[in-house]
Amino acid sequence: MENIGNTTLLTILLVVELMGLLVLVIPGLPGLGIIWVCILIFAFIQGLNWPGSLLFALITILMLIGSLADNVLMGAGARKTGVSWLSIGAALVAGVIGSILFFPFGGPLFALATLFIIELVHQKDWRRAFISSRNLAAGCGWAVIARLIIGVIMISLWGIWVLIAYG
Repeated sequence: MENIGNTTLLTILLVVELMGLLVLVIPGLPGLGIIWVCILIFAFIQGLNWPGSLLFALITILMLIGSLADNVLMGAGARKTGVSWLSIGAALVAGVIGSILFFPFGGPLFALATLFIIELVHQKDWRRAFISSRNLAAGCGWAVIARLIIGVIMISLWGIWVLIAYG
């Protein structure tokens, strides 16, 4: 009977982790956090031994890196055209507000529109403002790819942990 309970728990955790992976394609949603919380639940139930502690530490580091990758890659894309960090910060704040008000696509739209408007006012050239916004959008795309790769690695490391635990 215990085996059925373990299998059910592992199946539920895997399904929720895969849903977290799917959520990663929508900017602003905490897909990596969802995956990490599932693995944390497994850690509480399973307990932490040496391999489990090492794997959980690696998974946690990956989650933190993936969470930061969003902002870094978006900002790096816009910085290529000389956009100031202040403009990028304003775009990120607008993205958060847009995500709250008009989920799920308000965040990226607000961020891009804010950057375009600020750069249009600053540079007085709509073409350069458009290029800056386009580069921010490209950075968003690269961030999605990076988060997906990191999410797959996190789930794979958890799978290794499950195999070690239940062999």
